[in-house]
Amino acid sequence: MSKNNLNGSRSVSSNSFNSFLSEGEIIESGLEDINIATKNNRPSSTSRTHKAKRIRFYHNGNKFFNGIVIPVAPERYRSFDSLTAELTSILTRSVTLPSGVRNVYSMEGKKVCSIDDLEDGKEYVVGGKGEPFKRIEYTKTDAARPKRPSNASKFTVHHSNYQHAPKVVPPDCVRPRIVTIIRNGIKPRKILRLLLNKRNSSSMEQLLSAFSETAQLAVRKVFTLSGQSVNDLSQLFETDDVFFIYGNEKSSQNDFELEFEESKAIQSYKKTPGLRNGISYRAGPKPKMPKKELNRTYESEESLLKKLSEDNNLILPVPLKGKYVVGRTIGDGNFAVVRLCKDVSTNQDYALKIIDKSKCKGKEDMIENEIKILRKVNHSNIMSLIAEADTKNMLYLVCEYVTGGDLFDTITVAQKFSEEQASLMINHLVSALAYLHNLNIVHRDVKPENLLVELEDNRVKILKLGDFGLACEVTKPLYTVCGTPTYVAPEILAESGYGLKIDVWAAGVILYILLCGYPPFVSQDNDQEKLFDCILSGHYDFADESWQDVSPFAKELIQNMLQLDPDLRFSAEDVIDHPWLQLAEC
Repeated sequence: MSKNNLNGSRSVSSNSFNSFLSEGEIIESGLEDINIATKNNRPSSTSRTHKAKRIRFYHNGNKFFNGIVIPVAPERYRSFDSLTAELTSILTRSVTLPSGVRNVYSMEGKKVCSIDDLEDGKEYVVGGKGEPFKRIEYTKTDAARPKRPSNASKFTVHHSNYQHAPKVVPPDCVRPRIVTIIRNGIKPRKILRLLLNKRNSSSMEQLLSAFSETAQLAVRKVFTLSGQSVNDLSQLFETDDVFFIYGNEKSSQNDFELEFEESKAIQSYKKTPGLRNGISYRAGPKPKMPKKELNRTYESEESLLKKLSEDNNLILPVPLKGKYVVGRTIGDGNFAVVRLCKDVSTNQDYALKIIDKSKCKGKEDMIENEIKILRKVNHSNIMSLIAEADTKNMLYLVCEYVTGGDLFDTITVAQKFSEEQASLMINHLVSALAYLHNLNIVHRDVKPENLLVELEDNRVKILKLGDFGLACEVTKPLYTVCGTPTYVAPEILAESGYGLKIDVWAAGVILYILLCGYPPFVSQDNDQEKLFDCILSGHYDFADESWQDVSPFAKELIQNMLQLDPDLRFSAEDVIDHPWLQLAEC
């Protein structure tokens, strides 16, 4: 939410906006998937002089994870933090690491703080923030050590001949869902919740490991609420969503009888969002969409529209001069104008964004941040940067031109959409988010105004994510309050630290809007404080007048995207895996 949007709201100072870039500069290197591959901007294998150390990393306290072996060389990892960041990216595909990799220990429990301290062929244990070293018998198998073909490059690790861990293909039954687990012990017992997905539940062994980590118990046995033993992975993805977990201790029939406090806690998780005693918390007329907001990522003291949008003889800087012909104005904001332009050689239309750097009030770093991300990303559902030219006072960006305008205007015309159309748009959006999140990049301003659409026969054909002015790399929890009020996640407002999943919350708000025509969190009198209280409480509803014809699967997905607890909230990849998205005409 821009500085303009937060006036008079919770304790947010102008300093918090000016300082957000200190929390994480734009990512300079990342993985498009979990496979390690030599990047173009890194030294080639022929120029390296140091042999990579092959090191196996285990997950702290996890008996069921065989570990991963990766090559560690100073040419690849310029700092210890870059190594832990990549370990986080790789390991989160197989184990649960809420805070990422923060500590590395030797097998004796000694903390490792430097890449130089890592020894070739040795084994180490990685853990999260504040986790003490757990001295257990870590296991490995020969299958976890892939053989390198004799003709492979000595230092380059290729996708086709290297795996970080034995590949497990999740069964078809596995889909993202939240389950409640009751840890065996003295009543009232500890009740926990866990998000299951293809990354932590690809096999029964991996599932037991996820349960063990969550419950801090070496889980060996699982039972349904009725006391039936769970022996097959598919049982975890059927109707039951409450399970008892045990170590090696024996169970008795009395264990499967819930005390009042236990039953009350479990039922509180099952309540329909926003409903109190079966009555919708909303009163009054049907909510409306918020007013469309101008792009206020950067502020300008004066409008550039008159200066730049009416110049029919605009002279482009040398890198662009002669290559593009400038046409009509197609958009404007407080800091820039956007004009249509045409590639002279191909006759292809593009959008020319012209930014007045001198009027951006010290936000030059934010502009550079956006450009760095656009240079780096390449995805079919993210607006492409085609060319750029920088002058003393102006920055010229030639970007992909999306003919249908933004999603906000499309919503204004259509009011609401069929589930088929909504699933297509959400599929395109979360595909872009999953790509960014794999690079540890959070967008921080996902909203309809920043989503561009192409239409065909008055139907959305393609959706693309744009405007990366607030995007940044996530290497640690972020605290800067930013975004747009209607779409802001509760952890941002609570200033408790946030990460990648704030984008999923915003996407959940958008999905809600697409299916009913208004946002889930509103204040009838447009009081921003009341709106924020509503978001922080998580209160919204599925009023019959708007939702009676919407499928249960769609509502279930929204509930999982709008989970107050980020650990339980779906990730972008979880959303992609949800069966409702199969409605999309991909």
